[in-house]
Amino acid sequence: MATTILAATDEGLYLVDDSGARRVDDVTGRAVTALAGDAGGWWALVDQRELWQSADGARWAKAASMAKGKATCVAVASGTVLVGAARAHLLRLEDGALVALRAFDQAEGRGEWYTPWGAPADVRSIGAESGGPVYVNVHVGGVLKSEDGGASWRPTLDIEQDVHQVLVPAGRRGTVLVAAAAGFGRSGDGGTTWRWDNAGLHAHYCRAVALAGDTVLVSASAGHHGRRAAVYRRRLEGAGPFERCREGLPEWFPDNVDTGCLAARGDAAAIGSEDGCVFLSHDAGRSFTAAAKGLAPVRAVSLR
Repeated sequence: MATTILAATDEGLYLVDDSGARRVDDVTGRAVTALAGDAGGWWALVDQRELWQSADGARWAKAASMAKGKATCVAVASGTVLVGAARAHLLRLEDGALVALRAFDQAEGRGEWYTPWGAPADVRSIGAESGGPVYVNVHVGGVLKSEDGGASWRPTLDIEQDVHQVLVPAGRRGTVLVAAAAGFGRSGDGGTTWRWDNAGLHAHYCRAVALAGDTVLVSASAGHHGRRAAVYRRRLEGAGPFERCREGLPEWFPDNVDTGCLAARGDAAAIGSEDGCVFLSHDAGRSFTAAAKGLAPVRAVSLR
């Protein structure tokens, strides 16, 4: 089956496959900063204020707008669309409007959330099980979990692990993966306990995580400036070290492969880079090909 990548860039959306990249006309020239997809289609954040929807990736329509503030990430949780926002707010799409989840504004530990540069913390990523809990990553505020549709929230790990992305793989009940400044973290019991595994990584500062079949992919670098950034792979189960993904990729990426810029579906995987490249793998990251070059900086990728 052919794999199609949707690539969000500073200058619009592109549909990318083995034959190259095709521009999406509906949002040409607009900054698209986050993506989410499910069986029903794709969702995108445009200009950090608007939520757009598409059934096929080619034709898009605006679904809702932020009344104030900036949107940072989007996810689909059991058919419900959630949007994370600056200043660590969480919104839900209801009847064509983005409605704030007030319970998240009162979450335990909120007074301790921070950023190293002194600005308020933001919601950075969201992960969800179909019909199960929702996990929201605050930067810097750890990962919070809700088991009642957002009516209440509880923290699941120390905020000083500095999580950059939370991922809940489909079909693996209780499994939660994170990419963090502390490295690659995994929970097998819904966030109650965690273990950290950085064996094989040249550095443990991780920004993105994906699961291609049974293979974990993570991006790692020497720090937040993206020095010596690379992507690694290893089996989810077992104790082997991470192995560097090399075939078809640059020796080092020019910046961090950021939150949302590493995605997988089945054995297919995609990477979007700061210098406008999209790489595609059909074998869970063993090898990649350059599917697109010369785009504006890529801010997110998603696969169908």
